[in-house]
Amino acid sequence: MQPLDPRSVLLAKHAQHVVLVHFPIALFLTGVLFDLLSRGKKQSAFAIAAYFNLSVAALSILPVLATGLLAWRIALEGQDLKGILLSHLLLACASSALICLSWWIHRRERRSSSTLLPGYRLPLEAVGVCLVALTGHLGGFLTGVNM
Repeated sequence: MQPLDPRSVLLAKHAQHVVLVHFPIALFLTGVLFDLLSRGKKQSAFAIAAYFNLSVAALSILPVLATGLLAWRIALEGQDLKGILLSHLLLACASSALICLSWWIHRRERRSSSTLLPGYRLPLEAVGVCLVALTGHLGGFLTGVNM
């Protein structure tokens, strides 16, 4: 196997998921930080940065979910969904839903005439941060990093 051979990079058993998963995590966490710094003002630079980070995070979830399913089918040889694998899958779906919901709230508010973002978005984003952290932690056990 050559390190610069495109076939070894593109056809590795689960390397794409392990690499791609960092994008939505980082973008979501950064978006939440910018949202906290915006203090609820929809037109602040931080709120705009939060919106764009959440937008790209929501978009980048699609390839991560797809490569995660492929990693399960190929690298883990379609093992039964139980234990850590099942928990990781369920938490990944819940995390993805909260990331998309956070983006949708920001998108909807950007189109409205109000000047403030709704207050309920922060607890929702906090739950999303916790779910993302727990999902990543369990994913580390699946890859052998946390063993």
